[in-house]
Amino acid sequence: MMKKTAVALLFTALAGRLAAAPLGLPPVPIPADNPQTPAKIALGDRLFHDTRFSADGKVSCATCHAQEKAFTDNLPVSKGFSGLTGTRNAPTVINSAYMKTLFWDGREPDLEGQSKQPFINPVEGGLPDHKPLLAVIRKDRAYTRAFKKVFGADRDAIDMGHVAMAIASFERTVVSGDSPFDRYYYGRDSKAMTPAQVRGLAVFTGKGRCVSCHTIEQTQALFTDNRFHNIGVGFKRISGRETQTAQQFLQARRQGADVDITVLTKADMSELGRFAVTENITEVGAFKTPTLRNIARTAPYMHDGSLATLEDVVDFYNNGGRVQQADPVSGFLSGGIRPLGLGKRDKRDLVEFMKALTSPDLDRFTKHRGE
Repeated sequence: MMKKTAVALLFTALAGRLAAAPLGLPPVPIPADNPQTPAKIALGDRLFHDTRFSADGKVSCATCHAQEKAFTDNLPVSKGFSGLTGTRNAPTVINSAYMKTLFWDGREPDLEGQSKQPFINPVEGGLPDHKPLLAVIRKDRAYTRAFKKVFGADRDAIDMGHVAMAIASFERTVVSGDSPFDRYYYGRDSKAMTPAQVRGLAVFTGKGRCVSCHTIEQTQALFTDNRFHNIGVGFKRISGRETQTAQQFLQARRQGADVDITVLTKADMSELGRFAVTENITEVGAFKTPTLRNIARTAPYMHDGSLATLEDVVDFYNNGGRVQQADPVSGFLSGGIRPLGLGKRDKRDLVEFMKALTSPDLDRFTKHRGE
């Protein structure tokens, strides 16, 4: 009883903290139709960590979004059931509550919609549909009691809408700010960042032009513009075949192909990026700007995990969207991507600045322990 009481108190504290966001972040947006409650957050935490919702009983949301890895998996592309791999790098769940769209191509508008997809993707959870997941829940007395308490739903009335709302509620507690940058920039603590990090901030907002997409505002910094850009990553795979690949995708979609499944199982089509959602040819190869918060803990980088270190990322941008300066440039490259002319110290300082975006409280998030 004491253990369960402690857990309930912990989730009560988490829910209460949402009203007072960490330094550098705005209040977490909460949908009117899915208000936060301690019981709902606790239920979502358990669902997030339950491996029974996969074809081999070994994969949960936390498999690709592990707390100890800053809610990523530190792999180039994620591994699903039976070790199958997809085509995309797992973005962190931290601060995903602020994202206006989810997935690298923005194909879901909210956390509720996003949370339903991995279970039934053939290279992630591997379930044929959501029925096996709901069957597990309806046979679990602890789950049925929790769903009754949170949603007023009897066993047979529990559905994926309830599951999605609970998981999303938990994910909205995974919020982290108050980094050295925040204390320096918003807290006016001149000693919070090192001299190299202060110089790196000047590069970030100046000649590096990073702030154009990784935004910093007067009272808050999400470090993302929530928009989509073709920066040249992954372009080589379909170079010269962009239009042909787009046409093949459209044909498959007209024949009923599921976008979520297609982009995680077809490597060429995965590189179409935002086009797979909008069918706008100008968005071929465009992917969502990721947040830079806690970026030092979430390697490797880019939608395909192709850049191993922050140094690699800085070199890539400094080369104008190319790994090597001699590499060809994508014809769909966004207009702002061009060589930066950063010197060696500029690059070192920029990396040091990004390390200053690491929050000190990444280990405070709860993990499901079977309560």
